[in-house]
Amino acid sequence: IQVVQNFEATRRRCCLLQQDAQRAREQLSRVEAERAELEGKLKHARNQVEVEMKKRYRAEAQLVKQERKIQLVFESLMQEPWGSRVLSREQCSVLSDLAGQHLRVTLAAGRRSAEDESYQSLLSHSDISYDHTEDDMVRN
Repeated sequence: IQVVQNFEATRRRCCLLQQDAQRAREQLSRVEAERAELEGKLKHARNQVEVEMKKRYRAEAQLVKQERKIQLVFESLMQEPWGSRVLSREQCSVLSDLAGQHLRVTLAAGRRSAEDESYQSLLSHSDISYDHTEDDMVRN
């Protein structure tokens, strides 16, 4: 009778352990599905950031071109002897301010590109990677 009771107790523990194992497998599959979904979202977000960065660089390049055109017009008007007679003092002042802004924007763009590089390194694909070695250590 004692042996049969021990076998029954062992059988119950086995059943509980099997149920626990089944719950753990179900939880693992849910977590793996969630991880896959999050990886997809991360990939999408990285692509969006890349697209937006390209748009920003194109817009900044266009801005630099436009500023250079303004600078050339300003220089051309100021070098012409008739330029100061045709333009009022206020117009000359505005053009002079625009030329000064060009220098400030150029300096600010230099700072922005350094900031962009630091952001780029934070967002780079190689920096955010999943390391499977930790999983191997946990399993052993």
